[in-house]
Amino acid sequence: MIMVHRQTSKPHSDRKDWRNLKRLFPFVWDFKGRVLIALACLVISKLAVVGMPLVLREIIDGLDSGNGTLVLPVTLLLVYGALRMVSSLFNELRDAVFARVRYHAMRGISQRVLSHLYSLSLGYHLDRKTGGITRDLERGTSSLSSILNYLVFNIIPTAAEFVLVAAILLGQYEAKFAIVTFITVVIYISFTLSVTEWRMHYRHKMNSLESEANTYAVDGMLNYETVKYFNNEDYELSRYEQTLKGWENSAVKSQNSMSLLNFGQGAVIAVGVTFMMIYATQGVVNGSMTLGDLVLVNAMMLQLFLPLNFLGVIYRALKYSLADMDMMMRLLDTRQEISDKDNAKSLHVSDAHVCVEHVSFSYNTARQVLNDVSFEIPSGKKVAVVGPSGAGKSTLSRLLFRFYEADSGRILIDDQDISDVTQNSLRENIGIVPQDTVLFNQSIFHNIHYANHDAMMDDVIHAARVANIHEFIQSLPDGYETIVGERGLKLSGGEKQRIAIARVILKNPRILVFDEATSSLDSRSERSILSSLKEVAMKHTTLVIAHRLSTIIDADNILVLDKGSIVEQGTHQQLLVQDGLYAHLWQLQQEKREHELALETVADAV
Repeated sequence: MIMVHRQTSKPHSDRKDWRNLKRLFPFVWDFKGRVLIALACLVISKLAVVGMPLVLREIIDGLDSGNGTLVLPVTLLLVYGALRMVSSLFNELRDAVFARVRYHAMRGISQRVLSHLYSLSLGYHLDRKTGGITRDLERGTSSLSSILNYLVFNIIPTAAEFVLVAAILLGQYEAKFAIVTFITVVIYISFTLSVTEWRMHYRHKMNSLESEANTYAVDGMLNYETVKYFNNEDYELSRYEQTLKGWENSAVKSQNSMSLLNFGQGAVIAVGVTFMMIYATQGVVNGSMTLGDLVLVNAMMLQLFLPLNFLGVIYRALKYSLADMDMMMRLLDTRQEISDKDNAKSLHVSDAHVCVEHVSFSYNTARQVLNDVSFEIPSGKKVAVVGPSGAGKSTLSRLLFRFYEADSGRILIDDQDISDVTQNSLRENIGIVPQDTVLFNQSIFHNIHYANHDAMMDDVIHAARVANIHEFIQSLPDGYETIVGERGLKLSGGEKQRIAIARVILKNPRILVFDEATSSLDSRSERSILSSLKEVAMKHTTLVIAHRLSTIIDADNILVLDKGSIVEQGTHQQLLVQDGLYAHLWQLQQEKREHELALETVADAV
């Protein structure tokens, strides 16, 4: 059980059920031939069902005639059996033919929603609650199958059967039989609709609390170590239990109200059938109807009202499914903040010259992150960005990838504004080693090979060697097939970062971004990999976002960012001479480095 992103976490009273159903139509109509065949099977099946009481009437009247012959009843009995067989056969044919339509629609809408989620901006995914979204997607897909089942296998067949029964009653008997049937059905449907609408808010609340509980559960599992660090198992369980307690109360109220609805439906049907049987019995007594007519009317009513009684359950389930589907559709309706322009072209990179012109950006109006930032990264050069935490360093890489759009200014690659090109072509030409490397819960090979699906095993091994991780991988029992665990938790931070470095090496883009790529490495590992990074960067245009200044002393230009603005820039030596913020940061890190080296020397001696 679970809660979702803020846009889908609450029950919605403004659902657009007809619009949602209309959006499903293209997926269903992809197999319009199957849909038409299924409907034809439905009609044949219902004709056979309605024909059975007619044959049964003739059988009863034949036996009641007293002429002693068994020829007519035997023939009709065979017809009766054949009609039952036809009804069953075409019911199953309808299900078999429609199966492809139903599952194709489920696959199509699920793929579209997931594709849409991938297209949403980083801002959305930073706010999302994964457990809730997965639960909404799962429930929404399941509801789609249910809706198609209810419409094609229950609602439409029952409606068709009602029309046929009404036609027979009007055509062969007094109008009062059809009138009673019509009034009973109208009262039944009106009662079902009104009571169901009244009790729907219980279901909405159940969905909301179920999603919320599921979010707490998934969030706690994803942060298992943090929960253990702070002894907060009881806290997490109490949040989960309180939410489920609310869910339990809503579920009980939902069940009680459903019992009330079921009784009311049963009472309406009982009254209607009673009146029909009274009229039919009177007809038999006064001679206007035969015993077979009495049996036919009774069979017709049972045949109509039994599925109609079930239709009440179906209607409630349909409403619940529409509510579940609405949660999924609201995911699909989430606005795509970053989208390609209608005339966007592919990015063509020749020199890989990057130019940032007067870029300003803020995540919200309360805090300006970047303020009129301008700099260039010439082709094949290495530019580093340093500064205190919160200065806006990592924001530059996110803007370069177009995870966000700049509030003002522009970023050019080979004189092409990145806002004018397709996002796919932009990201094809940029590779990044992020500060926080999160791996798939797959093999090491999968995580490196993810950068280039056309790469061979030798290419993956070469990338791992350059990243100084190959020997470690080979030392593992399963080698490159070692499963790294969820988010790579079976590996150390340094091992994950080296896999990320191997991954970007395998991608081999023209522009490289290292976002504090050695932040999780100890001094010894850092020294061993810096030469490799330098070799990789030599042939690329490189942006390095660094916390450790020792990793960027060879940069062609170093930008010092503070409070969203460039306050200093130059080479390492030039900045030291300026004796400003960079020189101060360098001095602090040198003292820390000397302390770490002293500790390593002591450890080696021991």
